Amino acid sequence: MDFQKLLLQAEKGLKEEDVQALAFLCRELLSYHSASVNSAKELFTELQLQGYLSAEKPHLLTELLLLIQQRSLIRDLNFQPSLTTNLISPFRKMLYNLSVDIDAQDLRSMKFLLYRSLPRMNLDKMSTLEVFLEMEKMDKLSANNLTELENLIKTVCPVLQETIKKYKESQVNYRCPVPEVAGPPRDQRWPVEQNQSSMNSNNTSIDHAGEEHGEGNYEDLPCRLRALTTQGTGSEVQPTSDTTSVKTDPQASLNTSDEGDIETYSMDAEKRGFCLIINNYDFKLTKFLRQREGTNIDESCLEKVFQWLGFEVLIEHDCSADRMLSLIQGLSTMDHSKMDCLVCCVLSHGLEKAVYGVDGSTVTLEELKQPLNASRCRSLAGKPKLFFIQACQGTKEQTPVCVQNDGPIKGSLMHDARKMKQSIPSDADFLLALASVPLYVSFRDKERGTWFIQSLCQNLIKMVPRKCDLMSILTKVNADVSQKTDHTGTKKQMPQPAFSLRKKVIFPVPQRDPPKLPNV
Repeated sequence: MDFQKLLLQAEKGLKEEDVQALAFLCRELLSYHSASVNSAKELFTELQLQGYLSAEKPHLLTELLLLIQQRSLIRDLNFQPSLTTNLISPFRKMLYNLSVDIDAQDLRSMKFLLYRSLPRMNLDKMSTLEVFLEMEKMDKLSANNLTELENLIKTVCPVLQETIKKYKESQVNYRCPVPEVAGPPRDQRWPVEQNQSSMNSNNTSIDHAGEEHGEGNYEDLPCRLRALTTQGTGSEVQPTSDTTSVKTDPQASLNTSDEGDIETYSMDAEKRGFCLIINNYDFKLTKFLRQREGTNIDESCLEKVFQWLGFEVLIEHDCSADRMLSLIQGLSTMDHSKMDCLVCCVLSHGLEKAVYGVDGSTVTLEELKQPLNASRCRSLAGKPKLFFIQACQGTKEQTPVCVQNDGPIKGSLMHDARKMKQSIPSDADFLLALASVPLYVSFRDKERGTWFIQSLCQNLIKMVPRKCDLMSILTKVNADVSQKTDHTGTKKQMPQPAFSLRKKVIFPVPQRDPPKLPNV
């Protein structure tokens, strides 16, 4: 039977309390807070996106169904009860087992004892698992902090103390697993329009916060979970562990020529690295941000160019702020030890040193960078981490020295910005290539993409074969974009790279012919 049909059959066999239990057990595996899971379908979809569940790897579902005593459903699905993954943390299993043995009277007693220490709103309606989650949120419970839980159980139901004791005895050598990257085939991409020769038209817009004149359709944003998939080889990324061998010797990640020359980051791995493209188009959930027409062109060009450069391209559409953070966190858990670098492209509305999610919430550039620094992602230590941010950095327009910018104005230009005081990160080996200088808008042509991204893609294609370093390429991008203007000749844009790179970034010359892109 088709695996998706098996999942549908499993959904039909699960009650609401079963789904709550499964989400609780999977909390460490999900890219967002398990309390937001509303259905078995949503849970299974997220587990598939994270690479934990597939037709080839159904064992996690088997393990979950065993834990909640759904043996008849396992039999109906023809799963093998002996095939499990041990992906669920013992901490989650212990708490779930406690919840099964805590009856209604015990739960009322627990809530009474917690009345002063937990938020009172909805406390009376919480299940045992929800109480445990609230305790975790208030930092009163964790895998290494069981004191308050032990005091509760000792008072309410002393017989369950043995469950906690056995858990503590078993935790000496346990390590939480790290996900593999897998997923269903990517959905169809919009095509790039060819034979476009000029950005200087009246078909441009801005990508920043503001009201859209003449539009009043603000429907709820539909569920847009997309698969993080790889293109080309189809091979999975192996999990990391504390024993992963990572080259941290400063000399291990460079190429040098003559003494005194600027060193160059190593670019000789079998795989260049991951390139994550976050493309936020649909902002109908908000009342102050509009659709980013033309962003599909940027996505397609970036995908083609970075595949050409040897990257595994991962694309995610219409992300909330939390989803963007979850994606970056997911990248930080991957094993990059056999790769040269990392690229992240964010196409969205923005404000000063921050970008918008489609829910109207913001993520600062510091928050995007932080999970990938050397202390949090060991396998990227000493390797370049390159961010290309197509979003406004403010609401001001540079005149006469602005075609569609990223934010709202009348006409065909659009921009993406609001002011926020947050410093650009200075950790080593980072590049933040911003579409505009702080406080100013950037522009996007509705038919040809943004000035910044289109110039970046074109110059990568032209200058990588000449063995130019990335900062020289970005300098050329600065020069090209600074010369652009709209049909009125009054709007200008100035990109700005900010970096803490210690060496040159020089991409190896690809053996394949470069992709064909529209003229800009």
